[in-house]
Amino acid sequence: MALHRDLTAALGAEAFFCDPHSPWQRGTIENTNGIFRRDMPRKTDISNYSAQDIADLTWAINSTPRKCLGFRTPVETFLDNINRCT
Repeated sequence: MALHRDLTAALGAEAFFCDPHSPWQRGTIENTNGIFRRDMPRKTDISNYSAQDIADLTWAINSTPRKCLGFRTPVETFLDNINRCT
């Protein structure tokens, strides 16, 4: 995020940086990590996973409804945002 000022200027958005060691400031990220860890515990050797395994895990995470998105999935929300921009 070294170029975050350029990104925020181009998008007209604000950047927010959480304080170190403050997981309560990044609830969505911590929740996503929890979902991820169900299938891939810490210290898992990812060399045992194929590209398809990673793609399947990514799809599972991105197709899980989230309370913060009004119980919509990240995929649905992303596609809605893309459609608004076109």
